[in-house]
Amino acid sequence: MRLRNIPHADDVILAHAAAIKNETEQKGNWHTLFGNNHPIHIEIGMGKGQFLLTLAKKYPTINYIGIERYSSVLLRALEKLDSEEYEGLTNSRFICMDAADISEVFEKGEVEKIYLNFSDPWPKARHARRRLTSKEFFARYDRVLAADGTVEFKTDNRPLFDFSLEQVAEAGWTLNAHTFDLHHDPVMNEGNVMTEYEQKFSSMGNPIHKLIASRSSFQCI
Repeated sequence: MRLRNIPHADDVILAHAAAIKNETEQKGNWHTLFGNNHPIHIEIGMGKGQFLLTLAKKYPTINYIGIERYSSVLLRALEKLDSEEYEGLTNSRFICMDAADISEVFEKGEVEKIYLNFSDPWPKARHARRRLTSKEFFARYDRVLAADGTVEFKTDNRPLFDFSLEQVAEAGWTLNAHTFDLHHDPVMNEGNVMTEYEQKFSSMGNPIHKLIASRSSFQCI
C-alpha cells in the first residue's frame, strides 16, 4: 500500500504534547513521564490509532504507547486523540520510530504487553527477518518485556500467521493461546477490540487469526 505523504505531518508531531520526540532519553523513565506506576502496554505499527485509543479509554489505569514508523500515519492518530471522543485522555503517548530500535527506548522489564496488529507481511522470503513476528523481533521484545510479559498478534494473513506460530517456538517462547478464527472463538474473542483493518477484513469475510505468546510457561489453550 502506497502511503500518501502529508507535508505538515512532521511539524504537527513536533508540536504535539502526546508525541514523544526524545524517546531514547525516556528509557527507564516512562513511569515518570506518565506520572504514575501503571503498567505500560505498547502497540507496534499502530496505524491510525483506533485500537490503542479505544484501549486507553477503556482502561485508564494502563499506560499505552503507540509506535508508528510513518509520520503521515501517526498524524491521523494524533488527530483522533484530539477529537471529542477522546477528550481528556491522558494515558496515551506516541512515538514515530522504527520498531527495530525498541531496546534503545525501553528498559528491561519496562513493558508488560506488546500488541502487533495486521503487521506488514513482508512476503518475500529474503525479508523474513523484517517481520514483526520473526525470531529476530522476539529477541528484541525479550529485551524490554517484564518477566511475565506477553505479545499479542492479530492478522488475516494465514501464511504470515503460520510463520509466526513457527517463530514463537524457534524463539524459545511459549504459545499461550491461538485461534484461526478469532471472531468465532468465544474464549479468545471476549473483550476483543477491533482495529481499522480488522473491521475491514472481517467485513469481507476473512477469518482473523490471533496468538498470544509469552517468555514464561503458561497453560496453552
